[in-house]
Amino acid sequence: MASLLFSPLTIKEITLKNRIVISPMCQYSSVDGFANDWHLVHLGSRASGGAALIIQEATAVSPEARISPSDLGIWKDDHIQKLKPINEFIVSQNAVPGIQLAHAGRKASVSAPWEGNKKLDFAQGGWQTVSASAIPYHDDEPFLPEALDQNGIRKVVSDFKAATRRAVEAGYKVVEIHGAHGYLLHQFLSPLTNVRTDEYGGSFENRIRFTLEIVEAVQSEWPSDLPLFVRISATDWAEGGWNPEESVKLSKILKEKGVDLIDVSSGGLVSHQKIQIGPGYQVSFAEKIKKEAAILTGAVGLITESQQAEDILNNGQADLVLFARESLRNPNLALDFAKELHDDIQWPKQYERAKI
Repeated sequence: MASLLFSPLTIKEITLKNRIVISPMCQYSSVDGFANDWHLVHLGSRASGGAALIIQEATAVSPEARISPSDLGIWKDDHIQKLKPINEFIVSQNAVPGIQLAHAGRKASVSAPWEGNKKLDFAQGGWQTVSASAIPYHDDEPFLPEALDQNGIRKVVSDFKAATRRAVEAGYKVVEIHGAHGYLLHQFLSPLTNVRTDEYGGSFENRIRFTLEIVEAVQSEWPSDLPLFVRISATDWAEGGWNPEESVKLSKILKEKGVDLIDVSSGGLVSHQKIQIGPGYQVSFAEKIKKEAAILTGAVGLITESQQAEDILNNGQADLVLFARESLRNPNLALDFAKELHDDIQWPKQYERAKI
């Protein structure tokens, strides 16, 4: 009997050959937002490694949206030329290319992890960050984020719209809006970072307004027959923050608005979060949203083994399983998992002689 992990899933006009997704993971290897050979090899090797959907790292919709100066970007048409061949290679491996569109908000303007992940001041090449409210991530940061005014909000919405147009031209077949991990959309969602008194703050309906406006802007450029995902943090892991019940409410609304799948992560908003980490520690959130909002979900978070992933699907906890760190350790995890689950899947013809 074939495993569920290696069964296809059709979302709109796209059929994924299995339920294995490479999660978007920042590589901090870009100059001025441009992709290069590192991105081709990184993303391409995971496509040849058997995963069905390869989601490109958080890709900045504007220069100030970058987490670090080394982030990938899609804020200008010139970026498209370097992205196209990567997507063409992914497609040649019978995989689907996806992109995560992102704005880091107050968590922007930091150095790469191997450079200390430190907030960069203006003399170090940093830039003014923005957020829902002028509240920093760390108390000792060199400057406060600016609370977006109406014009700033409209610019961000417009940036997401323009980035989506470029994503279509570059050949992506799935787009994911990044509303998780303490980045800008999440900063509007949570009362811990949103203390606004206008129509974007206070009530649940006001705090989700910005996210809904971005979804609408993306949909205005994204083909209606291609899948649209939204990644959220289901809980802030902090008292008084965004919580699983609000995540269900938002997911129901997003489904009504035409979103196809919720990519369910958690945390990342505040430095004082207290996360209860263990194998599959976020899967219960994906299950809750799938069952209570009646929408497709993706499960993430310390999922490292084939049987663990198979059990998540068999137990009805999620529809896709996303792999991050485990796929960094093993680009061919899909090929290995198929062997472990006794599924006979197609290997790249160049590698078939190694198939046992």
